[in-house]
Amino acid sequence: MGEVYNQKFIDFLQRLLDLTHAEPFDHPAYKALIEEICEHYRLARGDTEFYTTPMMEQRHIGEVFCDFDNGKGEKVLHHIRIVSRTKAVIKATLYVEADDPERSPEEMKQVDILLRIIIGFVARMRLIRMVEEFGFHDIDGFYNFRAFTRYLMLANSENKLGGKVAFHIDLHNFNMVNQEVGRQNGDTVLMNYYKMIEEAIGDTGIIIRLGGDKFVGIFDRKVKRSVFGLFSDAAVPYGEGGDKRIRVSASAGIYMLSDPYVLKTPGDIMDKIMLSGITAKQQTEGSIVIYDDRMKAEKDHVKKIQAEFRKGLAQEKFQVYYQPKVDIETRRITGAEALCRWLQNGKIVPPMEFIPILEINTDICDLDFYMLEHVCRHIRKWLDEGREVVRISVNFSRKHLLDVDMLSKIMKVIDQYNVPHEYLEIELTETTTDVLFRDLKRVVRGLQQEGVWTAVDDFGMGYSSLNLIREIPWNVLKVDKNFVPKDDEDEGSVSNLMFKHVISLAQDMGMEIVIEGVETVSQLDILRRNHCNIAQGYFFDRPLPLEEFEARLDRKVYPE
Repeated sequence: MGEVYNQKFIDFLQRLLDLTHAEPFDHPAYKALIEEICEHYRLARGDTEFYTTPMMEQRHIGEVFCDFDNGKGEKVLHHIRIVSRTKAVIKATLYVEADDPERSPEEMKQVDILLRIIIGFVARMRLIRMVEEFGFHDIDGFYNFRAFTRYLMLANSENKLGGKVAFHIDLHNFNMVNQEVGRQNGDTVLMNYYKMIEEAIGDTGIIIRLGGDKFVGIFDRKVKRSVFGLFSDAAVPYGEGGDKRIRVSASAGIYMLSDPYVLKTPGDIMDKIMLSGITAKQQTEGSIVIYDDRMKAEKDHVKKIQAEFRKGLAQEKFQVYYQPKVDIETRRITGAEALCRWLQNGKIVPPMEFIPILEINTDICDLDFYMLEHVCRHIRKWLDEGREVVRISVNFSRKHLLDVDMLSKIMKVIDQYNVPHEYLEIELTETTTDVLFRDLKRVVRGLQQEGVWTAVDDFGMGYSSLNLIREIPWNVLKVDKNFVPKDDEDEGSVSNLMFKHVISLAQDMGMEIVIEGVETVSQLDILRRNHCNIAQGYFFDRPLPLEEFEARLDRKVYPE
């Protein structure tokens, strides 16, 4: 009898080893074998537990698998606890019926061996899943970039990339979603939107999160319409039971893969979807931009400008041009704005060809301080020559606001040239984020405490302009020309009424008003009717190089 019994054990052992190398532990064949083993050894129930660390075990945070249960397990027969090299804890417990007779040492040894094999199998499969979870998912449960790379390489090895659509999306103003529904609900919206796209893609591709509210992925063209629809506009559920919905849209950069398509590196695809994604981001919400070769040329142009910028800065190829600000009643110069001009090969590079490129990174910050230093040099020169000096305004990008030392750096440059603070004015534009808004307020107050004037630039172009002058005590309000009513508009038009009351409000708050882009006599008449005395624009002068501006300063007054 014992010889047959031993043969049965060997049979179980062999079948178990065969299955554990080929099948997952939730496979029907594996479950059937476990049930057969339990019945043979009169086991009523078998449990295995898996914990990633001993601490998780103490807190009972892990996974419990019931391998077999006939509902009669009342007494513990055998218990094993193993700690792996990775400090994962695997436990197994066997139960028998209450009146189960005592087992022989040989039978208990066989049960122990079989149980240890099962534990090893469960641990191995669970660790494989852990590698999958930790290696190919981020902390919030989204697929990560490793998962995207793995998908591309596998699909490429099977010649299945041809004709697919790759994408990069950047959710539009998602910080506003968080403000509207709260951070926790915002996280739910983000995950639900991800799942909606994942469902639309199906088994034709993958979507992964790069970080924050940015995602990349790939899918078959046959599902393009439904996926693109979610990029443009999606009503995403959140709240208990998904009873609430919020509108989400994204800027999408698209790359249509040729058919056939051979992947060299994942960077081949990433470069193209990132380029088209940047272009989409610069357009309206819900924009979808498809990559073409012109984008590569534009990228090369950006790299060229960025490389030449450093040389130009070192060689002082950037020059300060001054556009006068004029009192329209006395026609005297009351100030000027310092504007940057880049001289290359004897020609001026238009600012719109390089300023937006410098704003991609922090190059613009270096240019701003370059301009401030040169303006301070000029003011010091004028003072030393006994000229009558006017206040000069210098533009500073909002990118400076991330620098906690911005204020001290500005004052260091001004004081290095011993320039009286009242001759400098720093122009800043509004910002749409709460964090930068607080920094903007801090910088403006700090400059004013130092006696440096501050101006809000392009007023009337943003959505939060009134809040901007309510929260921050500016010295100067620079009104964009697009906010000024048109020559032929009726006195009672919305534009005229808004202009009149905003100007009146700013004047009551003690601000100096400067109207930009003044070019016609009719515009001067509008300014006079609304008691706006200071104008800047081509009606009086274009931006002037240093020598010409000095000549203007010496003349002081513009002729009628």
